[in-house]
Amino acid sequence: MGSDWQSVGLLDTLKMERVRTIFTHTYPYPHEHSRHAIIAVVVGCLFFISSDNMHTLIQKLDSNIKWWSMYGCLLGFFYFFSSPFLGKTIKPSYSNFSRWYIAWILVAALYHLPSFQSMGLDMRMNLSLFLTIYLSSILFLLVFHVIFLGLWYVGLVARVAGKRPEILTILQNCAVLSIACCVFYSHCGNRAILKDKPSPRTFRLLSFWKKEEQKTWLAKFLRMNELKDEICSSWFAPVGSASDYPLLSKWVIYGELACNGSCPGPANGISPIYSLWATFIGIYIANYVVERSTGWALTHPLSVKEFEKLKKKQMKPEFLDMVPWYSGTSADLFKTVFDLLVSVTVFVGRFDMRMMQAAMSRVKDGAQHDDLLYDHFSDKDGMWVDFMADTGDGGNSSYTVAKLLAQPSIRTHSEDKELTLPRGDLLLIGGDLAYPNPSGFTYENRFFRPFEYALQPPPWYKEDHVAVDKPELPCGVPELKQYDGPQCFLIPGNHDWFDGLQTFIRYICHKSWLGGWLMPQKKSYFALQLPKGWWLFGLDLALHLDIDVYQFKFFSELVKEKVGEYDSVIIITHEPIWLLDWYWNDKTGKNISCLIRNCLNGRCKLWFAGDLHHYMRHSYVPSDNQVNVQHLVVNGCGGAFLHPTHVFKNFDNYYGTSYKSEAAYPSFEDSSRIALGNILKFRKKNWQFDFIGGIIYFVLAFSMFPQCKLDHILRDDTFSGHLRSFFGAVWDTFMYLLGYSYVSSAGAFVLLIISLAFVPSKFSRKRRVLIGVLHVSAHLAAALILMLLLELGLEMCIRHELLATSGYHSLYQWYRTVESEHFPDPTGLRARIEQWTFGLYPACIKYLMSAFDVPEVMAVTRNKICKEGMQSLSRGGAVIYYASVFLYFWVFSTPVVSLVFGSYLYICINWLHLHFDEAFSSLRIANYKAFTRFHIKPDGDLEVFTLAVDKVPKEWKLDPKWEGEPRPPEQLSHLRKFPSKWRAISSKQDPINTVRIVDRFDIPRTKKPEESTKEKT
Repeated sequence: MGSDWQSVGLLDTLKMERVRTIFTHTYPYPHEHSRHAIIAVVVGCLFFISSDNMHTLIQKLDSNIKWWSMYGCLLGFFYFFSSPFLGKTIKPSYSNFSRWYIAWILVAALYHLPSFQSMGLDMRMNLSLFLTIYLSSILFLLVFHVIFLGLWYVGLVARVAGKRPEILTILQNCAVLSIACCVFYSHCGNRAILKDKPSPRTFRLLSFWKKEEQKTWLAKFLRMNELKDEICSSWFAPVGSASDYPLLSKWVIYGELACNGSCPGPANGISPIYSLWATFIGIYIANYVVERSTGWALTHPLSVKEFEKLKKKQMKPEFLDMVPWYSGTSADLFKTVFDLLVSVTVFVGRFDMRMMQAAMSRVKDGAQHDDLLYDHFSDKDGMWVDFMADTGDGGNSSYTVAKLLAQPSIRTHSEDKELTLPRGDLLLIGGDLAYPNPSGFTYENRFFRPFEYALQPPPWYKEDHVAVDKPELPCGVPELKQYDGPQCFLIPGNHDWFDGLQTFIRYICHKSWLGGWLMPQKKSYFALQLPKGWWLFGLDLALHLDIDVYQFKFFSELVKEKVGEYDSVIIITHEPIWLLDWYWNDKTGKNISCLIRNCLNGRCKLWFAGDLHHYMRHSYVPSDNQVNVQHLVVNGCGGAFLHPTHVFKNFDNYYGTSYKSEAAYPSFEDSSRIALGNILKFRKKNWQFDFIGGIIYFVLAFSMFPQCKLDHILRDDTFSGHLRSFFGAVWDTFMYLLGYSYVSSAGAFVLLIISLAFVPSKFSRKRRVLIGVLHVSAHLAAALILMLLLELGLEMCIRHELLATSGYHSLYQWYRTVESEHFPDPTGLRARIEQWTFGLYPACIKYLMSAFDVPEVMAVTRNKICKEGMQSLSRGGAVIYYASVFLYFWVFSTPVVSLVFGSYLYICINWLHLHFDEAFSSLRIANYKAFTRFHIKPDGDLEVFTLAVDKVPKEWKLDPKWEGEPRPPEQLSHLRKFPSKWRAISSKQDPINTVRIVDRFDIPRTKKPEESTKEKT
């Protein structure tokens, strides 16, 4: 009789596939240290630290309260510095660098403070031991790998072993085994043979589980010290005497003698630290040799669980994060600034691509331009149109909107009624296609990729294809009018003009497909004749906030020759001129105004714009005056970061017509509340700003180092006296900065100029100067306070002889004095290693340890400057001193500079309504995304819906419906029922299920007089 049961291996039963070895990962290469080893080390640390009873711990805390206060301040600064990197991957180079940097200088500071030593944990011994074992392990493994590669080269091992090991893997493994050895030494020591215990070693912990000894077990559990000694002597007992291993007697490190009384004779017991190290190294080498020489890891199949996990990891979209606008390390942002300067200097007023497009038009008779006017929609009975703008920022937000646009229909509710809104026959995109600058990379990865995931291009589409004769229609479609798929028309925004429109021309005007949307467009502006007397004008404002004379000529002649007296016109531009003119108290767009007021003469029913990344609708207030535009709509929620709405809530007039705010998304209250994130989240969202902010603060405080006269601050007995003296010292340093310093005063002056230029020109010059001075004063005060705190910490450590006691290389000199006592070397192994490495081995340990003597270097040099003056330092000594100060001052200053700058942005945006761009680009909010879908009904009326998603998903997975749907080879993607490739991990968060209507309104068509008379009759 058959059976479906299959034998299961022991490792599969116990779910221990990852515990085959200590250091290696099952697959793929290169092997990495196992997380189980890290867990074991951490658990061991916690166990041994808890071995001290609580009563003694409280006593030690109480007797060292001042040092624990310093610990709290120190760890607080280090936590705030490292908090943006918690939970992040190690892919961003700056994030990875910051982790190592913070670990380095934190340990360098902690081991000089006394509290850990008073608790029985010698940080100095552990640090020096770690560095020695770490460097020795690296040296040993490098020699091993060189020998192994030599054997591979001569053909003594399998050819699959030829792949070189990754240096990072070696460093990680060496760090783990070094930490393990240090933890063992901290709590068990380096005891050799226990001569006063001749009885054989037994596994005493098993006896704890006998019923008759439960009381003994509980007693030992309460006396953790005895349990710790039991573990050290039973589980990790020394391996024996070196005389038992004659071949290794000259290649081992010996342990200390642990006797009750005198121990005659030299140390002969092998160090348990050495045996533990050798065990880890042996496991590493055994795993490496076996896997590389046999190809086992390259041929061993993955378990089902691992295979599914690997598949899920691969089945994720390649989306880019939101653009970090405040990054001090982004080359893209520097390129954007450069391109903007070039564009403003070269193109504005000198060379305009729109003039080139007009010159290259094939027909010169205005309204007859067949590459500017498209009338293939005019014969339809009705039509659905989608509008979005400002996409191409974060991949999650851009794909969220693109997925909704790609769906055959969207079901939602409005006024307790379920509505089905079909996909638009036409997609209009209102500029700013990719951020921060137009380039092939940003267009392909930030703009095209989300749309191609949402609606795949046709099977014959090629990315590098250049369309020279548009429209390029599918086979079997003779003309554009007969194509029934969705089409797309786009206008450029200011970001698309940063390179003079070159990327837009290459990717939009000379490509035929945006995902599954056909792009017939040939120029950067266009006119579309829609059904039922509706027209759509797509205008290109470039960087002028206005159309050029050639556009004006084309559209004015089109209005004159083809647009009927009772037709209706929709205009789309990138910038919402009405809001920006009101905000800046300016008058721009004179050509557009002339086109709307004089040429269209009341026929413009709707004006769409983007640029501001929110949704707002202002509708006219009925009056006796002529209305030039009935509805003004801003919808820039296509994927870019969010902009505030509450800044623009008082807009109410444009060219003599009164308007009322009918809808805002997000609401004014939500917008104001979101701005609070600048105080709470600025650094978390913009941790790359550290690079600039830390340097600025160091320059402001540079001339103030060192502060030699701080006795009066420490001399006061009361807390209020300390504060009074401290802030008095702050004021004195400020006056010194103004009167005597050079570097700091110059830095403050430059920062003042930058701050004044940073304040928007919305206010008068006096108010801008006041805002700029207050901003710089806050930063300067923060920098001086941090400088004094650092100097006070150094002064306190010097007074208690924790620093400035040993000079340079203090850690290495101390370690050499205790090395022979705790790690006997009667055979001279260390001397032989030093001879074989030509002195490099001890030199490397010396300078590696000196990297952790940064506080000592600061203190020693500070004392020398205070006693003999700055002239006593050589140029190299001065560089070393200020570099040491910078290492710590940078950590202290970066959280503070972000807090001060974030608070400045919050005050400006909520109280003064300034910096609407800067204060929200810092938050990089991907949520609150929306697009507008409007319907030209068969009777000619226009109904408009704005659909929005409050929260954008951050994690996606392959949509099983998309994957399982049958796909004929030549089928276009818009014919599919499930056109989008990815769906949210949680179905409740998928945009299709969370989309809602945030605004809805109707625009009736203009009726002819005879129709009005007929209706009255």
